[in-house]
Amino acid sequence: MGRSAAAGGGGAGARRWLQWLGLCFWAAGAAAARGADSGEALPDSIPSAPGTLPHFIEEPDDAYIIKSNPIALRCKARPAMQIFFKCNGEWVHQNEHVSEESLDESSGLKVREVFINVTRQQVEDFHGPEDYWCQCVAWSHLGTSKSRKASVRIAYLRKNFEQDPQGREVPIEGMIVLHCRPPEGVPAAEVEWLKNEEPIDSEQDENIDTRADHNLIIRQARLSDSGNYTCMAANIVAKRRSLSATVVVYVDGSWELWSEWSVCSPECEHLRIRECTAPPPRNGGKFCEGLSQESENCTDGLCILDKKPLHEIKPQSIENASDIALYSGLGAAVVAVAVLVVGVTLYRRSQSDYGVDVIDSSALTGGFQTFNFKTVRQGNSLLLNSAMQPDLTVSRTYSGPICLQDPLDKELMTESSLFNPLSDIKVKVQSSFMVSLGVSERADYHGKNHPGTFPHGNNRSFTTMHPRNKAPYIQNLSSLPTRTELRTTGVFGHLGGRLVMPNTGVSLLIPHGAIPEENSWEIYMSINQGEPSLQSDGSEVLLSPEVTCGPPDMVVTTPFALTIPHCADVSSEHWNIHLKKRTQQGKWEEVMSVEDESTSCYCLLDPFACHVLLDSFGTYALTGEPITDCAVKQLKVAVFGCMSCNSLDYNLRVYCVDNTPCAFQEVVSDERHHGGQLLEEPKLLHFKGNTFSLQISVLDIPPFLWRIKPFTACQEVPFSRVWSSNRQPLHCAFSLERYTPTTTQLSCKICIRQLKGHEQILQVQTSILESERETITFFAQEDSTFPAQTGPKAFKIPYSIRQRICATFDTPNAKGKDWQMLAQKNSINRNLSYFATQSSPSAVILNLWEARHQHDGDLDSLACALEEIGRTHTKLSNISESQLDEADFNYSRQNGL
Repeated sequence: MGRSAAAGGGGAGARRWLQWLGLCFWAAGAAAARGADSGEALPDSIPSAPGTLPHFIEEPDDAYIIKSNPIALRCKARPAMQIFFKCNGEWVHQNEHVSEESLDESSGLKVREVFINVTRQQVEDFHGPEDYWCQCVAWSHLGTSKSRKASVRIAYLRKNFEQDPQGREVPIEGMIVLHCRPPEGVPAAEVEWLKNEEPIDSEQDENIDTRADHNLIIRQARLSDSGNYTCMAANIVAKRRSLSATVVVYVDGSWELWSEWSVCSPECEHLRIRECTAPPPRNGGKFCEGLSQESENCTDGLCILDKKPLHEIKPQSIENASDIALYSGLGAAVVAVAVLVVGVTLYRRSQSDYGVDVIDSSALTGGFQTFNFKTVRQGNSLLLNSAMQPDLTVSRTYSGPICLQDPLDKELMTESSLFNPLSDIKVKVQSSFMVSLGVSERADYHGKNHPGTFPHGNNRSFTTMHPRNKAPYIQNLSSLPTRTELRTTGVFGHLGGRLVMPNTGVSLLIPHGAIPEENSWEIYMSINQGEPSLQSDGSEVLLSPEVTCGPPDMVVTTPFALTIPHCADVSSEHWNIHLKKRTQQGKWEEVMSVEDESTSCYCLLDPFACHVLLDSFGTYALTGEPITDCAVKQLKVAVFGCMSCNSLDYNLRVYCVDNTPCAFQEVVSDERHHGGQLLEEPKLLHFKGNTFSLQISVLDIPPFLWRIKPFTACQEVPFSRVWSSNRQPLHCAFSLERYTPTTTQLSCKICIRQLKGHEQILQVQTSILESERETITFFAQEDSTFPAQTGPKAFKIPYSIRQRICATFDTPNAKGKDWQMLAQKNSINRNLSYFATQSSPSAVILNLWEARHQHDGDLDSLACALEEIGRTHTKLSNISESQLDEADFNYSRQNGL
């Protein structure tokens, strides 16, 4: 009875425990239902009997919703009495779960499998800091277990490619790089290349590489590589085709061996020929350069003609007679001219008021010139016709500015070199005495034979002269012994360094390791300041100075960076800019177009300078070919002033030069030599390639204090002189006159404007007395000292940090966080195949960064770029000076310094 009661009591207890457990599960379900609506969480565990924690046999996987089809997320665990899903931190309603229960026969444990559906609407309605995610929570007697989080994203693939491949024409054995940036999509699209609609298998052809950021690279082009190439992008949603790019591999012709010399001809010559067939040009390739045949004397000059050696044959007697007469006449003419010059000189010394040689510069200076000449009785102002005899009794003196007002004269003034530096060419107005001697009966012009032309040339001094009659006038700008080049040198070794040409914008960066250990070189750099050796062809213009770096036989193991300033307003829509190099024969050849792909060098064009990565020294320059009339050259305009020897006169000189520091430095050097002072901060003027001229005028001169000579306040420069002004600084000059010596302040405006273009105003507000004048600095001092810096101090990035960056980014990364993203974050978006060929792409990218930031050393921007990539979180700018010094000290110790 007792046992039965006990048994009955035990059975009742078991039933009550099961009822309580069921109540717990019912409460859990109800809580889950409430939690789905109210956000309340289920308890992490429920009272349980002894056992094990749930183990997940299957966890939910990441999934993509295609179009409007829902996806199913599954979970399976053992032992599990219950499983619920939690999505984005909230419990999923119990009614949305579908569960199945089974028994694991091997272990006898309960296995539960649950799945839910997630719809497109649910994902679209979710707005959170991360992707839509779901997670399983399973219960057993011992407690709970959680599965991994599975993300759910809406799959798509946009229609348009971010970059389609572009057709190319390349020489045989050249490199072909076809870029392809597939459409944006989730998941990211995989790229496949087709050639003539057939898939390309890069694993079977070592010459082809398709791994570099979806680009197709053919290392050495073959004739069989010609064809139509298409980029295919596909993911789980769709496939997309790019536009096809036609690649043509052409062959330039080459000469075959020379033929044998022919037999000697009666004319004592033999010849040989060659044909352009090794190979012949194909697919649009160029024909062979040079002549197809060659001839030469076949008797070493001993050929017998009429039984006399050729070199002994004498000219005919008639020719001898004519030559003797010619040379006799020339000799007599020289003697006559010499006697005439001596006579004129003696006469001029004996006469003070007649026959004045006038060196005309009023077109530039606005100065008054005094001309003494005789007029004929008929009233002619100038005696220009030999048929008109002068009247020796009537004399008039004309004083006034030389200014041409009629249309013919204006055209001549526009097309002459008025605004180039002037030459020694003189305009002579003959006195009546010289006319009576018969020396000349018309004005003698050493230049264009036109009464309205002005002297022009290349002289540039600003000396003031006084003629005998005390009438002051400003002489021509006579030439100075200018330097033909600027030059700087430095000795560099394995540690590398930086060579800077002060105040020119030209610099050279020698990376660490570019020179082998235990070697050192004296490296030089120079700028040509004489006549450019690069002669522009057609519409091409020189945009930079000609920069030479050497020695030419030096070999570097990693590219060096050459920075060259330019004056183009950079725009690929309006300019086609080329890098050119001078050969040993003195000819210029194109290295590359700035927009081209190349593995031999790299050009990065900034607004005011071009940074070039090179592996050979030489002479380089930038040229530009305007594509449209909207192509713009940047000009620097500045005004200088100085006192004239006449205490009442003050000279203004307005310069318009290419906006490169070296061009302006030449102006500064000349002005310092002549005592000129910069009166206003220089400004930039955008000069369009629209063929319209430039006008320079002086405005708002204070009345009753100053005056400018009539008709000289505005001067015009033809377009061609400005657009191609690479040789000498372009300027024009104005001469102002005070009414009284007590006037010491000058204020006026200089307006420089292009017809149908832009304009700039220079505001002059200065004292003409040097002691009261405020000095305006020509250049900042940041690069005027230490032209050569060697070792770690020459670089902005500490060596230890540089090593860590290279070690991190040189290694390819599945998520693309490698050197390609480092380049992208530093605004290097083209010609990445150049860096792919380097042993350390990151090091070359950092060398380019050093060249671009030599003045600011903006480590913050580099640190931000690294943080955006997510590979480092240390701001370089926060590194203390002591840390930098310690890093450099450790670096020096490692390298035995």
